[in-house]
This record gives sequence, structure tokens and C-alpha cells, in this order.
Amino acid sequence: MRKKLIILFSLIFNFCFSQVEFELADSAIVLTEQQVTYDPTYFSISYPNGDIPSNKGVCTDVIIRAYRKIGIDLQKEVHEDMKDNFNLYPKNWGLKTTDKNIDHRRVPNLMTFFKRKGEEKIISEKSEDYLPGEIVCWSLGGGIVHIGIVVNKKSNDGKRFLIVHNIGDGQVLEDCLFKYEIIGHYRYLKKSILPE
Repeated sequence: MRKKLIILFSLIFNFCFSQVEFELADSAIVLTEQQVTYDPTYFSISYPNGDIPSNKGVCTDVIIRAYRKIGIDLQKEVHEDMKDNFNLYPKNWGLKTTDKNIDHRRVPNLMTFFKRKGEEKIISEKSEDYLPGEIVCWSLGGGIVHIGIVVNKKSNDGKRFLIVHNIGDGQVLEDCLFKYEIIGHYRYLKKSILPE
């Protein structure tokens, strides 16, 4: 009986997890309806739930805004984890302490956060390994990294899920999963937002 209950709980948890991931993917798709200009400017923003002007953004802002639509404030989550574990985060910017305005808007910091607090998924060349609501990070070369969300819409050939990202043309839906070298693949949902 106990084994059956464990299996049932696991199935329910995974079903709920999948539902929330689809909500995240749908939230990302909604973002593509907004006119956003690519703008990497440093902004002073409120905390928690701070955001830069809604008509501006970079790749990380797609992730931040999609998660915020399902009740997760990555600004707060990343800041709190960095504050307690600053030594585990990249030192690419020469900072000696956290910065609530920008830390969550940096791809290497999000990669570290998702690796620490979420689930690190396999990196492969198989499209079926990348599911809606998962986060993918790429190397564009020259030390430049990028991030996007897998959504529940398929490529024209039906072989891959599409990505919502901002690589310079605003928040767009694109068939670009394997366009760049994948360096990170994550699943992250805060347990407190999962349905009971």
C-alpha cells in the first residue's frame, strides 16, 4: 500500500510540475506580443519584483518576466541565494557583493542559480530532451552567453519545440534550439507555487 501511495504521489507531483511548466511556456509566448527593444543598460530598479522599463530588455529579462507571470520573482530568489552563497557565483564583473539591480539579469548567475536550486538537465543533440518550460543557455562565442525558454509550439517540420528569447530583435518566438552551442539546460520551479 505504501509503495502505491508513493507512486501515486510521484505521478501527481510530476503532473502538477508539468502543468506549471506549460504555464511558464505560455507566459513566455505572451511576452512575444510586447514591443521590446534590446537594451543592455544598467537600470536601478525596485526590490522585490523590480523590473526595467517594459519596452526594454535583454535575453535574461524574457526569463525573469515569464517566471514573474507565474508567481516567481527571480530578482528576489537570485539575490537571496547570492547573498548567502556569494562565493559560489561567477566573479566575471569584479563585484565584491550582490547587486539587486543586475545580478538576476546576468546569464552566468541564472545558470548558477538554476543549477543550485533547480534541476540540471542533460545537454544533447536530441530535440526530445528539451521540453516546454525548460531553460536553455547557449554560448555565442567570444565569451558571450545567451538564454531562452522552450515553449509548447513546434518548428515547421514538427521536430523541435520553439524558443522564446531576445537576442537583439525583441522578445521573439524562434526555431533556434540547435543554432548555437548549448551550455546549459535547466528545469526550475519553486515548490511553493506548485498546486496542492
